[in-house]
Amino acid sequence: MANISLDSFMTYTLGILVFFVGVTITKRIKFLRDFNIPEPVTGGLLASFLVYAYFSATGGEISFDLSTRDQLLVYFFTAIGLNARVTDLAEGGKPLLILLGLTLLFIVFQNVIGVISALVLGLSSPIGVLAGSASLIGGHGTVIAWAPDVVNLGVLNALEIGVASATLGLVVASLIGGPIAKFLINKYQLSGQEDEVSTVGIEFDRTKTDSINHLDFMVVILVLHICIIIGYMLNNFIAALGIKLPLFVACLLTGIILSNTVAKLIPERYWPARTPSLAIVSDYSLSIFLTMSLMSMQLWTIANLAGPLLIILTMQTIGVIAFILLAVFPLMGKGYQAAVISAGFGGFALGATPTAVANMTAVTKANGPAPTAFLILPLVAAFFVDLTNAFVIRFFLSF
Repeated sequence: MANISLDSFMTYTLGILVFFVGVTITKRIKFLRDFNIPEPVTGGLLASFLVYAYFSATGGEISFDLSTRDQLLVYFFTAIGLNARVTDLAEGGKPLLILLGLTLLFIVFQNVIGVISALVLGLSSPIGVLAGSASLIGGHGTVIAWAPDVVNLGVLNALEIGVASATLGLVVASLIGGPIAKFLINKYQLSGQEDEVSTVGIEFDRTKTDSINHLDFMVVILVLHICIIIGYMLNNFIAALGIKLPLFVACLLTGIILSNTVAKLIPERYWPARTPSLAIVSDYSLSIFLTMSLMSMQLWTIANLAGPLLIILTMQTIGVIAFILLAVFPLMGKGYQAAVISAGFGGFALGATPTAVANMTAVTKANGPAPTAFLILPLVAAFFVDLTNAFVIRFFLSF
């Protein structure tokens, strides 16, 4: 049968449908709710397996145009920036530095695990780097950027290995964050503070609905677009300095700056920070982004590489869980915020920043807000990691 190619509009629409399938399944399966598995993960993984089944049965591929997905990511991180307050930044100063230090240490640790595992399996050490921070904490974009360098070291299928590792990591990252947080919350009897404001999404057990009208959403969209335009110009300026960062990082920083400067000069009703309408828009953007990311995974591309990579990824997963329980949670204070950050750390250490935030969102919907976690983790995962990971990868490849 012929291959099927879905354009941006159809992919977007299917993503919404798949998300609601995930919502329905999660509501009906207690295990998924109890372990805080995000609805986009439930629906997205199911869809990806159906796509794989279609490929196995017919030999035809289903491909997706993901341009709308990437726009949703920018929306989401801009909303995170708009919700940030100077008081939160001050409160998050020390935890931010601690989490940054832990993350930098973990990047090295992840490559050590990858290289040792590869050598034990009789593979070359560059493959260990590919199955380390290049693909896991770095993600698909980092793999694509570094694959030519690894090819020059003799690993001719470097891109395939890296993409397969990043894909497997994304799946595992989507599944471990919630259970880790549940374990920590139950063991230490933790809960969110009732006087805190949820910065992402609406809680499952909300007993009343805040009044929202069409003007609230129009204000949200207008402010988001203004921030994105400024963020786009800021990103071009940063690129001109020789620093390459994803667009959403500049938009995140723009949102933070504007929410703590310009917002003070205009009436509060015209600035959507920490409003239910912005929470819904940000939750929607993240949910559909992650759904589209997971449902579009081409699982058949990893079939021939699954054996050794599964062994390495198993070791990486054990390493992440151990690092979270022995280092991240204790050093972040052993409180509820630390438990939420632990869920997020599991998300981006093996997957990507959106996966981390989705894990945290699922936990906070069920247990209460954690605004500091949503501020400091994206800053570390989306900004500092990209800058540091390149130096660590270069160091390990040099050997």
